[in-house]
Amino acid sequence: MKRTAAEGDFRSNLHMGGTAKAHLITKEAKELAIKACKLVGLYIAGVDIIESERGPLILEINASPGLEGIENTTKVDIAGTIIEFIENRING
Repeated sequence: MKRTAAEGDFRSNLHMGGTAKAHLITKEAKELAIKACKLVGLYIAGVDIIESERGPLILEINASPGLEGIENTTKVDIAGTIIEFIENRING
């Protein structure tokens, strides 16, 4: 999802008045997020990325991301997808 800060604020956090809309990321941003997760040893994470003149840049990696905002925005059952991922890793 793409978040936008409330007027007069630089933070785009939804609980601080920011707004969100569904947004497809670029292949470059997706590869960056996956690489970042691997580097910190996470299979599942929330990766905050900002687009810049140099390309996508990582703001932070959240080992325990909140899902309410992204699920409400995208209408995707991310929690369910995470559960399926874990079940598949356990059951091989």
